[in-house]
Amino acid sequence: MNAPALTPDVPVSSAGLLSPQLAFRLALLVFAVLGAYVLFAFDQHGISNDEEVQHVYGRLLLNFYASGFADRSAFAYKNLYLYGGLFDLIAASLERIVPMNVWDLRHLLSAGFGLLGLAGTWLLARLLRGEAAGLVALLLLALTGAWSGAMFTHTKDVPFAATMVWALYFTTRFTMRLPAVKAGDLAGLGVAIGCAFGLRVGAVFAVFYLGVAVLAASWLHGHDLRGRIAVLRRAVLALLPAAALAFALLGLFWPWAVQSGGNLVQAMTTFSHFSFELYTILDGAVMKNGDVPGRYLATYLLVRLPELFLLGVALAVLGGVRQLPGLFASSAARLQALRWLPVALAAGFPLVYTLLAAPPLYNGIRHFTFLLPPLAVLGGAGLVATATRLAPRPALHLVAVGACVLLAVAHLATLVRLHPYEYVAYNGFIGGLRGADDRWELDYWGDSLREAAGVLDAYVAAEGGTRRTWAVAVCAEPIQGSAWLAPGLEVTSDWRTADFFLSPTQMNCDEVEKGDIVAEVSREGVALAVVRDRRMLRGADRAPRPTP
Repeated sequence: MNAPALTPDVPVSSAGLLSPQLAFRLALLVFAVLGAYVLFAFDQHGISNDEEVQHVYGRLLLNFYASGFADRSAFAYKNLYLYGGLFDLIAASLERIVPMNVWDLRHLLSAGFGLLGLAGTWLLARLLRGEAAGLVALLLLALTGAWSGAMFTHTKDVPFAATMVWALYFTTRFTMRLPAVKAGDLAGLGVAIGCAFGLRVGAVFAVFYLGVAVLAASWLHGHDLRGRIAVLRRAVLALLPAAALAFALLGLFWPWAVQSGGNLVQAMTTFSHFSFELYTILDGAVMKNGDVPGRYLATYLLVRLPELFLLGVALAVLGGVRQLPGLFASSAARLQALRWLPVALAAGFPLVYTLLAAPPLYNGIRHFTFLLPPLAVLGGAGLVATATRLAPRPALHLVAVGACVLLAVAHLATLVRLHPYEYVAYNGFIGGLRGADDRWELDYWGDSLREAAGVLDAYVAAEGGTRRTWAVAVCAEPIQGSAWLAPGLEVTSDWRTADFFLSPTQMNCDEVEKGDIVAEVSREGVALAVVRDRRMLRGADRAPRPTP
């Protein structure tokens, strides 16, 4: 049987102002700019809170293979065995052959995954609604600081999101072609889902989306029960090689998961109830991560996504609601809706889950970064569909497109002002970064500590005088400061005796210790990190302040 043509459900030139060829070329230009940006910015970021233990885990996994499976210390290292090691294993391997700072190497690698996620988003939007939608979806995601800024330091979240959007892309291709099957779609599915499991057990979402889409396709393509079962049987049998490939990659990158039949289930159940003593903040209310309300994720999305992104998603939802009556009257309409089912599930199901289950969450949207690509696809489709409907009214069409371009430029200007801390961007609904200060999560990864350490290095060097060793307390993991401090500045665990104090302002950690503030790392008038000089303090004055 010949495979159905994978063409968009509307003419690709329907955006009105862009031909398909121009939209395609502009998308390639955007990728070129993004690639240059990665090469420019990858070595400007600090070490994240979890990065040291993740890299140690990667080294231990490498030792597991190098020892012929004899060194099993990776499976007893903290709780890291509950995660796949794809990224960390690659980083640990590259560390042995690439002569550069290992943390910069990790950030460059992570940004590479970020670019892959942008490419997957672009391809998925092109597949569903044409070149214009692909370009717009690409721009929406690139203009979102929670992606383009986070992709350097969120070395677990962004790679996982990238693999998930590629799994979504191949799920969409596979179900659109049913009952025909293409080997390329199966290989892509196997690699994408296997790599997603090689990072997090949350890849079970991708399996769920695939299963629901296959069931729906089997129902719609069969004329009766026998026909539907035949389509389902064909799909399941075709997916077996993809499942085998995915399982092989899962075993390679997450060997603990395949050492016992119950390990995957253990990982899933552990993270569904995962809570520890950690605080987060939601619109000014400080709470334990296990006490967050179900609206936590949805609220953070509403304040963190750029206004143009939210507008596109809202238009897509409204357009989808308008199409609902037609689904009951036309089989053709139902087949068109089937194309969008995987994306709708990927964008909506995790939101519904968090609203109903209220799982432990913190760091805003970080753990659900994989929602951003499918939401960007919906946003791109919503904006392009609206532009299409306005095309018969040229004046209104031009005004709407112009307003969107101005919004995009404003979002870009915000990211430029925040550089290299684009990941702390908030939209204008709460007043941007200034409105988020003391009310929402900011530099939770301590990215700004690299710059703060550099400022302290210069501050001490400018004093001159006799060289001696100064003790530095860091309100973060010690390596987040020590990696960037000059000789003569050493991180201490005894904060009472510290001469200097480095701290991000996240959750008021900068107020824990006394001392004169001699420098701040600020963006848009908001301090992200501070440097305190404590050398003038004596005796009891050096005691830490009560925790706010």
